[in-house]
Amino acid sequence: MTEQKPQVQNDMELIVDEWIDSGYLKAGDIFVIGCSTSEVAGEHIGTSGSEQIAADIYHALLRLKSETGVQLAFQCCEHINRALLIEEKTRQQENLREVLVIPTREAGGAMPAYAYKQMDNPVMVEHIQADAGIDIGTTLIGMHLKHVAVPLRFKQKDIGYAKATVARTRLKRIGGERASYTFKS
Repeated sequence: MTEQKPQVQNDMELIVDEWIDSGYLKAGDIFVIGCSTSEVAGEHIGTSGSEQIAADIYHALLRLKSETGVQLAFQCCEHINRALLIEEKTRQQENLREVLVIPTREAGGAMPAYAYKQMDNPVMVEHIQADAGIDIGTTLIGMHLKHVAVPLRFKQKDIGYAKATVARTRLKRIGGERASYTFKS
C-alpha cells in the first residue's frame, strides 16, 4: 500500500479541487462521506481496512471543509447500521439525536474510526440529510442525502482502485405547468 499512497492523495486532491471549483458547496452544508478503504486498496469491501488510506482521504477532506465551510459526516458500515460520525456542533445545529457507539475498524470502518480519533468533539447519529457527498467504493450514501439527489460527472472517477461517485442535492420542484422555477430580479 505504500506505493499507492501518492495515488490516493493525488486522486483525493483532484476530487476536492473539482468540488471546490463546482460552486455547489456553501458554508454550513453537510457533506457525507461513505468510504471503503478496502476498495481503495483494491480489495473487497470490509476486508482490508487501512488507517493510512483513511488518513490520506481525511486530510484531503479537511481542505474541502476549510475552503468551503462544509460540515463533514462520515457514514459507517452496515455493522452499526450506517450511523454517521459528526461534530457535536453539527449535531446541535441540525437538532439530531445522538446514539452511543464508537466506530472501530471492525464495526464502522477504517475511515470513520480514523476520523473519530481526529475530530474535536465527535458524536454519532443515526440519520442525517446531507446536501452533498462522495461515495468511495460503492458504500451507498444515498440514504443520507436530501431529496432530490443529483449525480455529478466529475473528471476524477476513482480514488485508488475504488469508484468514486459524487452527488449534490437540489430543492424539490413542485407545481404544475403554470409553476415557475426562476427568480425575478
